[in-house]
Amino acid sequence: MKLYFKYLRAYFLSIAQYKKSAVLTIIGQFFTSLFSLIGIQFLFSNFKTVAGFTFEEILLCYANIMFSFSIAEFFGRGFDTFEGIMANGQFDRMLLRPQNEIVQVLESTFEISRIGKLIQSLLIYLLIIPNSSIEWNVCRLLVLIEMLVCGVILFISLFIIYASFCFFTTQGLEIFNIFTDGSREFGKYPFAVYGENVLKIFTYVVPVACIQYYPICFLTGKSIHIADALVPLVSLPYMFLAALFWRKGVKRYKSTGS
Repeated sequence: MKLYFKYLRAYFLSIAQYKKSAVLTIIGQFFTSLFSLIGIQFLFSNFKTVAGFTFEEILLCYANIMFSFSIAEFFGRGFDTFEGIMANGQFDRMLLRPQNEIVQVLESTFEISRIGKLIQSLLIYLLIIPNSSIEWNVCRLLVLIEMLVCGVILFISLFIIYASFCFFTTQGLEIFNIFTDGSREFGKYPFAVYGENVLKIFTYVVPVACIQYYPICFLTGKSIHIADALVPLVSLPYMFLAALFWRKGVKRYKSTGS
């Protein structure tokens, strides 16, 4: 872990050499994702609720998914660009080093621009938490923290699975973006909005609804089942599944010769 933090420190030191570029990139990401918020505002200018969720509750869904995804992208960007790591022979060098390959891919690159979306999520929390109809207590705050932590774990696991496919196909499968970027876009609203079939897919296949829809229902009082508060924990076995798939892919790896 010490080596990992040294990589992270070196990255921020390199960013500090071009402060204006980094700041402008972060601001650009902030305003790019702002259009989604404007769309939600337009929607609620005509409707009081959507699938039983109020404007504040929808914003809470939006903030949760953006917070988790932006942190996962910041730290897990190397898996999202793993196709290039394989193509240029960088992964061959990783296999010769004593450090774990997953850690090395995590160290390979970071994505500073995602801080813009993270800041936006934090601002929404500052606005929504004190003004929502949710009666916040220690239990609900712990559920919120659980959602965010498990969300980061789940999205990084999805990036690892996406990268693992490269061992079998040589190139990344663009269709898998349905489950990564698509999950982020779908998750800006409660998954029940899209119908029962979509909800089942994002519950049993890619369990993004488990770190968003079900715990949100518990927080807002739409569900009183404690299972809905604990369901984000399914991201933990999903992480081990991703690691196993990665190990299987590494065993099948053949150098590109670059």
